[in-house]
Amino acid sequence: MLLALSLRDFVIVEQLNLDFQQGFTVLTGETGAGKSITLDALSLLLGDKADYSQVRTGAKEAQLSALFDLSEQLDLQHHLREQGLLNEHETELSIRRIIDAKGKSRSFINNQAATLAQLKQIGSQLIDIHGQNAHHSLNQESAQRQLLDAFSGSLNLLAQTQSHYQTWQNAKRTLLAAQTQAEQIVIERERLEWQFNELAQLNLETGEWETLNQSHDSLANAAELLQAASEAQEWVSGDNGLQKQVLKCQRILGKLGDVEPRFAESLTMLDSIEAELSEISHLLGSVLDDVEINPNELAAKETRMRELMSAARKYRVEPEQLPEKWAEIQAALHDLEAAADIAALQKTVAQTESAYMEVAQKLSAARHKAAQKLANETTAHMQNLAMKGAKFHIELLPSSPSAHGLEQVQYQVAANKGSPLRPLNKVASGGELARISLSIQVVTSQYTHVPTLIFDEVDTGIGGAVAETVGRALHTLGRKHQVLAVTHLPQVAACGEHHWQVAKHSTGEQTVSEIKVLNNETRIDEIARMLGGEKITETTRQHAAEMLGLVGG
Repeated sequence: MLLALSLRDFVIVEQLNLDFQQGFTVLTGETGAGKSITLDALSLLLGDKADYSQVRTGAKEAQLSALFDLSEQLDLQHHLREQGLLNEHETELSIRRIIDAKGKSRSFINNQAATLAQLKQIGSQLIDIHGQNAHHSLNQESAQRQLLDAFSGSLNLLAQTQSHYQTWQNAKRTLLAAQTQAEQIVIERERLEWQFNELAQLNLETGEWETLNQSHDSLANAAELLQAASEAQEWVSGDNGLQKQVLKCQRILGKLGDVEPRFAESLTMLDSIEAELSEISHLLGSVLDDVEINPNELAAKETRMRELMSAARKYRVEPEQLPEKWAEIQAALHDLEAAADIAALQKTVAQTESAYMEVAQKLSAARHKAAQKLANETTAHMQNLAMKGAKFHIELLPSSPSAHGLEQVQYQVAANKGSPLRPLNKVASGGELARISLSIQVVTSQYTHVPTLIFDEVDTGIGGAVAETVGRALHTLGRKHQVLAVTHLPQVAACGEHHWQVAKHSTGEQTVSEIKVLNNETRIDEIARMLGGEKITETTRQHAAEMLGLVGG
């Protein structure tokens, strides 16, 4: 649950520190006082996009932070520890965000830099915010479908359905392309086959060009190589060569090596020189053994080099790249043959369609089961919101297969007893739509594992006794969740276990918003203000006290 929220230089808030409690908390205040600022701050901490206008005028940056207790969310604890964002035995999570005057922001989770994607992913498991315009989106089929899938716990099934549908459609497009481009594929395949066969006749080998160049150079310069090796070997190991001279030096110094230490050191160096001269003589001898003057082999090497150079020019590559080019043509030919295999492509289409249908049917089954449950519970809740006899129903209309499944989701309502069911967007008035939306939100919130639920003026369009029923419903919800409601209705505010008041005042040339926790006396005054306006009378105070007493405030 949410433990604390701190804001600094955010919109019209200079400094704000709030401690949250379990149960149902209401937030009230005059229009424009900044009731929604708290929710805007939480939305930013949950990954919403930042804007420079959210930095208080004259400040360099806005700072927002929230502290959460995860002691009841073991799965989330495990996930955070896997990411290195939560230490062992820790159960509190801090989220911090800094927004500068240019709109750039930095985010931190337990003091470690975090991305907005991480904030959204983690935030979705911490807080669920129901906006004041939620009932408007309820007219859209996409919103109706999303709500039902979330309620049925089928969001993973939906993602699988979308993935399988995309795979199926890709297979169909590949098959269609093969069928419509058959002639072009045949022409291209013949071209690639001719190129493949032509290069295959060259018996290409990786590294051949480098080896060929080296052996050609050796053959072309064979006479010079043999002469140089012979002369050098004579100077190294001949009768008057360097090795013989070194041996003479060794004999001369060896007699007195025990007398003069420096002679001994010189002898060691002469031994090394003699060994290296022997290695040089051996290398020169191997050149004399290997190199031969062979005009026929030289001619063959030159012919092979011309073949490779000619092919390289034709295929616009370097000679050493010909084996790679041949492999490339071979791969392209293989792909083209696969693309031209209509039977195989048809089999792939059938397999991907079958995989899609299997998961889509599972999604349909989950939707049908959840639709009945959600409709029944919403209908029951609507009876308490001045919609006696009204009925809510979710119709699943069979449709062509799509990324969203095998049916369209349509919310239907009969506003009065005996009236036929009709699509929600055709029959519900603004007030009815708000009440139906609130019923659905309250019902679905009972099943969510998110610990904190926030309702931002979802009671718009509701009044009188219905408002008190809404307040009691939110109060009941507060027994299972931490609930925060921004409201302008005194009947809802009176049902809160905790009451905060938002007020704004001017400091110099700037307007500043503040939130304070109300006690019993100040709470009576606030309820009275909500009942009768700025001028609070003893009558409105008595009425406010009665309201708080009736709901156990």
